Amino acid sequence: MGENNLESKQATEETQRANDAVLAALPFSDDEDFRRVRRGFIATREEPLILGPEGTPVWDLNEYDFLQGEAPDTANPSLWRQAQLNVEHGLFEIADGFYQVRGYDLANITFIRGESGWIVIDPLTCNETAAAALALIQEHVADLPVVAVIHTHSHVDHFAGVEGVVSKEDVKAGKVQILAPEGFLEAAVSENVIAGNSMGRRAMYMYGNVLPRQAKGHIDAGLGKGTALGTLSLIAPTDTISETGETRTIDGVEIEFQITPGTEAPAEMNFYFPQHRVLCMAENCTATLHNLYTLRGAQVRDALNWSKYLHESYNLFADRTDTVFASHHWPRWGQEEIGVYLKQQRDLYRYIHDQSMRMANQGYNGTEIAEMLQLPASLQEQFYNHGYYGTVNHNAKAVYQRYVGWFDGNPANLHSLPTEEASRKYVDFMGGAQAVLEKARESYVAGEYRWVAQVVNHVVFADPSNEVARALQADALEQMGYQAESGPWRDFYLSGAQELRQGVDPSLIPDLKQQGKDIIPAMTVDMLLDAMAVRLNAERAEGKTLTLNMDFTDTGLQYVLGLENSAFNYTSGALAPDADATLHITRTAMDALILGADVTDKFANGEISIEGNAEAMGEIFGLLDDPDPAFNIVTP
Repeated sequence: MGENNLESKQATEETQRANDAVLAALPFSDDEDFRRVRRGFIATREEPLILGPEGTPVWDLNEYDFLQGEAPDTANPSLWRQAQLNVEHGLFEIADGFYQVRGYDLANITFIRGESGWIVIDPLTCNETAAAALALIQEHVADLPVVAVIHTHSHVDHFAGVEGVVSKEDVKAGKVQILAPEGFLEAAVSENVIAGNSMGRRAMYMYGNVLPRQAKGHIDAGLGKGTALGTLSLIAPTDTISETGETRTIDGVEIEFQITPGTEAPAEMNFYFPQHRVLCMAENCTATLHNLYTLRGAQVRDALNWSKYLHESYNLFADRTDTVFASHHWPRWGQEEIGVYLKQQRDLYRYIHDQSMRMANQGYNGTEIAEMLQLPASLQEQFYNHGYYGTVNHNAKAVYQRYVGWFDGNPANLHSLPTEEASRKYVDFMGGAQAVLEKARESYVAGEYRWVAQVVNHVVFADPSNEVARALQADALEQMGYQAESGPWRDFYLSGAQELRQGVDPSLIPDLKQQGKDIIPAMTVDMLLDAMAVRLNAERAEGKTLTLNMDFTDTGLQYVLGLENSAFNYTSGALAPDADATLHITRTAMDALILGADVTDKFANGEISIEGNAEAMGEIFGLLDDPDPAFNIVTP
């Protein structure tokens, strides 16, 4: 405990007691979910590795083989149970003509048999896993072409494998339809534009990307096993759904749509298949309490809106549905069971919303509400309402943040000191680092891990070279991870412990530019310029005034980009006659510039040319910082 040891520790007696209490409190004898998750199994891959274009693994079906038997002391038994359910992988028939491949990525991919081919719902995170899923169903059910792709919503694990199942050429030729909710394309490429690097780094913590797959490491993401790290792609929809009640018939399959914007994603939709009495609930209704605030960072979601759309789903579909499936987890069958499920999940989000704001209106702040709020027994007794992904605790804070914001009303917190400065003063007031650590060791022995992590964090931020403090905080975070029911909480705690012990290994950080090379071309010029603007180094730009015309020669779009007062602004339309320079450029060349590629050849072949002060372009682009994809999280 607290020694400079890089290895993971065993669970303490306090952690064992906490996990034993979970085992005693929940109905683990209920094994219906294990029957549901295995129902309709057809086959899975013989080769466990799904490889990327350079032969590197992007997914390994066998890396979770350790998830056998009862939960070890180093895992919350409830999360271990969820992990065992999520590890079931392969091709499953869920209704007549409806199939899912589960366990090949964070999300599910669903196939519906039409008159001439497959309709695909949510083609996973990357091309490689989506292609593997398609190959599986073509081998074991029918070797048919894909005639349509439906994206339920705008998150990357539901669209970025699209070129693993279809080609851009076939979509352009009209051979394949791409359906999505209204606003999908903008939401898909914009959510991560402004804060993409920050979100990407934190997502590595959230999904345990650099943690070992073992009983002391990453066991599950709650929503699925984890994220595949392969080739991303994006094809613009050929058809969008804008209103609830719209219908389409695709390859002989009738579909009724329910638009649910601002729920789990900015653009999202549920849909119903009346010929088959089958309902798809996208990611609005899954086998977990979802996130109102995602720990990787994003805008807070609207719990009230979410619950109202689920209420609408119940009223629209419950009395005529025999099978319900979602973009994660396993289906449910039977009208009565489905009705209870929809109502319970509806009431889950409504309860957290209403009770959080009831307490806020009584004067409690977000942290206080999160400590006080507990689900009623009627909701808590259902495993699908447990916090395997979101939690009641951080969702209550999200509700508070959405309505009230970051400030809790206490003036002492209005302009508090930044963490490093405050930490040095805390440590000094508490008698120095040695005194803090001696008391913290006593608290660790008493099982007060939350307090140890909090108080020792001051020592680490006051002096990040204090190895004893780093080790003690890592030990406390590790025990908190072992106790966590939420997969993301566990991964955050264990990733923090690993970083404290071993530091950041930049070689393990994905190249976000490389991952986004097929996403950037789908961005509008406005999005590209907004992304440039948040990379402007204000200190280096101070006192500079520059105007750059941007003439996109292949699209006809024209922009004026201005630098003034250490800020970028831009206007679309006619070029400015008094600009310092005019950049004539193709859109593909602009994408290459943004990706940091060598564009020397594009000057030579005429894709890029400059009129006026040629140095203006270099000066503007030279003021842009490259984000740090490996920034520290648990140290300054």
